[in-house]
Amino acid sequence: MKRYLGKKKIIRIYIDNQDKFEGKPLWEEILKRVKEYGLAGATVFKGVAGIGAHSEVRSFNVWALAQELPIIIEIIDDEDKILKFIDKIDYMIKEGLTTVSDTEVIRYKHKKFNG
Repeated sequence: MKRYLGKKKIIRIYIDNQDKFEGKPLWEEILKRVKEYGLAGATVFKGVAGIGAHSEVRSFNVWALAQELPIIIEIIDDEDKILKFIDKIDYMIKEGLTTVSDTEVIRYKHKKFNG
């Protein structure tokens, strides 16, 4: 569908898989808001290791009961929708890093739109 093509923005939200919002995983709550807000798409990536703001290495440990791993939520849409969305969810993120960058969508395929 043509509305998804062209210059877009990508927001990346770097958080921890243990982060919560109102007792639920923060990444799930952000994804829920993405859908409610009608953004074009989002993906959640779980990292195997990372160093955050506290300079602590977070990595998978087979012996640990609770894993503290980095999570990246990547969201793509038009600039105005992305910037408004950032403002809407900012209060949910107690610790984390949010970035915005330019991208260009050159192809979007989906059964619903491509027959």
